[in-house]
Amino acid sequence: MTNNKSVIKWIEEIQNLVQPKDIVWIDGSEKQLESLRKQACESGELIKLNQEKLPGCYLHRTKQNDVARVEDRTFICTKNKETVGPTNNWWESQEAYKKLYSIAKNSYKGKTMYIIPYCMGPINSNFSKIGIEITDSIYVVLNMAIMTRIGQRVLDMLGNSDDWVRGLHASCDINEKERYICHFPEDKTIISVNSGYGGNVLLGKKCFALRLASFMGKNEGWMAEHMLILGVQNPDGETKYICAAFPSACGKTNLAMLIPPEIYKNKGYKVWCVGDDIAWIRKGKDGRLWAINPENGFFGVAPGTNEKSNPNALKSTMSDTIFTNVVQNLEDNTVWWEKLDKNPPSNALNWKGEPWDGKKSDEKGAHPNSRFTSPAKNCPSISPEFENPEGVPISAIIFGGRRNHTTPLVYEAKDWENGVFIGSIIASETTAAATGKVGIVRRDPMAMLPFCGYDMGEYFQHWLNIGKEVGNKAPKIFNVNWFRTDEDGNFLWPGFGENMRVIEWILKRCENKINAKETPIGYVPFAKDINQENLDIKENDLEAILDIDKELWKKECENIKEFYKKFGDKLPKELDKQLSELSNNLS
Repeated sequence: MTNNKSVIKWIEEIQNLVQPKDIVWIDGSEKQLESLRKQACESGELIKLNQEKLPGCYLHRTKQNDVARVEDRTFICTKNKETVGPTNNWWESQEAYKKLYSIAKNSYKGKTMYIIPYCMGPINSNFSKIGIEITDSIYVVLNMAIMTRIGQRVLDMLGNSDDWVRGLHASCDINEKERYICHFPEDKTIISVNSGYGGNVLLGKKCFALRLASFMGKNEGWMAEHMLILGVQNPDGETKYICAAFPSACGKTNLAMLIPPEIYKNKGYKVWCVGDDIAWIRKGKDGRLWAINPENGFFGVAPGTNEKSNPNALKSTMSDTIFTNVVQNLEDNTVWWEKLDKNPPSNALNWKGEPWDGKKSDEKGAHPNSRFTSPAKNCPSISPEFENPEGVPISAIIFGGRRNHTTPLVYEAKDWENGVFIGSIIASETTAAATGKVGIVRRDPMAMLPFCGYDMGEYFQHWLNIGKEVGNKAPKIFNVNWFRTDEDGNFLWPGFGENMRVIEWILKRCENKINAKETPIGYVPFAKDINQENLDIKENDLEAILDIDKELWKKECENIKEFYKKFGDKLPKELDKQLSELSNNLS
């Protein structure tokens, strides 16, 4: 498969450590993948679903103690603690290697070692990066085959280079007390032990594409961001692209696969999905910022995905998809999850594989974090530029959170520096379902808090540096909040496809086609400039969700001040200055 000396040397080292019975190189061929699917069904690792209704689809169940990413078992491992900052779990590199190798030692005995060469981003793109993951799990191989570009063509692209990410996954005993997901940014290495859950073991995803890539980007002058990439094509056929970052449960995937309301469709508007989760951004030859989606598939949350909330995501799951921890409907050997529809199956197995009657049971059938892994090409709105090695040029960057009252529906930053400030203070208010407490403000800067692979104060500085580098060609920055409520807790904005109306306003601002109202926090729309055609919302309600309550914002400033303290002297002075200016504006 390869003569690359650095690859061969590392594989020999891992082979000696884990002691596999057999070794299989993943070449990316459909013949090999089909053979592995058959093998996984025979062993019970996968369940083949109804091939007439769900062609190429399979179900997998994880162990019950292994159902989600584990932030408290996730570490950034470096020589010095200062490198990782106050928002990451740190582990000294050599200590971590020693512990992890002791856990992984001999753990492949009697098993097969699968070697997966994979590419994050289109093959032969200057944006793209290569990794090799070693795993003992066919489930991992088949998921990586959906989520990334794999096989011989990746090794051909790598050639003799030593610029690649090493990844070791060892299932071991799925022991939660000995579970570690560790990143070594200084060595371009990832090690995951004692987990089989996708978010912890598909090492190309958050581990490589965000935690390691953010560190690489800082050193190489580009950005790895937890952002969707969206294209909006106007009736003249011109497409403008937007990157957007949202913390969880704020409508990120819905926006990535947005379907415009009829009034836009009838005029000839189209919305294209370039990516739903991660964007790698760098300065292009023309001086603008360009972005690619480094992934090749979607690793989406199943519960709540339905024909109304996200029809494009649902259609993406209809073929060649691996479902994890959902309900198996025994009537026709298909799958089901909460809020898929109002007709749960009565003859079914829940996510644990236990008999389940959805008509009578009080317990949920699918795990709340159950997943689907689907090829991006399945999405009806996948962008024609999805495989473009140059990426797409970015006109706007959007940040968003879930706030009941403080933040308006949309506002525009005054400039790039102010936009970085806005991104650094992204916040969501907790719901009772999440924590038992309502309205607790949780900050998640740029939606990167769990995923930034180095000190976040330096990360803010990196954003400021990128802005200086692109100057007046920088995208405009905006903040949205779909979640303003009235006194009774009802949402004032309809959301979903209607968010297109806000996107239209944003793009008009990027093209300097309309004016906006200057406020203490930034530029807010005049209500008349938000398209209200066929919109079921009262004029005074629209005014209400664009309103700035100065008293609430004064409290917000105090909250931000407290939050900024944790970054100490690593917090850029520009952000301190932005906070002072906001306080003064409000006074």
